Amino acid sequence: MKASAIYCVNMVDCIFCKIIRGELASTKVYEDADVLGFLDIKPINPGHTLVIPKQHYVNIHDMPDSLVAKVAVTAKKVADAILKIGAKGVNIGMNNGAYAGQIVFHAHVHVMPRYGNDSFSHWVGKEYDGNEREEVATKIRKQLNLPT
Repeated sequence: MKASAIYCVNMVDCIFCKIIRGELASTKVYEDADVLGFLDIKPINPGHTLVIPKQHYVNIHDMPDSLVAKVAVTAKKVADAILKIGAKGVNIGMNNGAYAGQIVFHAHVHVMPRYGNDSFSHWVGKEYDGNEREEVATKIRKQLNLPT
């Protein structure tokens, strides 16, 4: 867990809720009744945008499916716009929980432009051991109420 994490105890203290209410400045790129998109103040690359639900949710696990869909569609629209202004690719990601790297505990999706020779890198994968892949898949299918 990062020491600089910003825990939203309530919507009054939440930095993103303050942005939504206009109490803190942001550089908006998108807004509708349910979703807001604004430039990240510490971007991976120019154009790095945060897409957030206007209603406070801690992460994807708290959000209703319909709002997850609206946020995802907005992230796609922003990504399309970023490609049109010169990015060569776009990473879209969401950190859910402190152990996943979430710092601000208001659900948000990162739309990160890629220009070809930046320092942002992908994680390194690792192989499963023995029968581990099938064991993990069985556990996940069980939680999804699917045939194991």
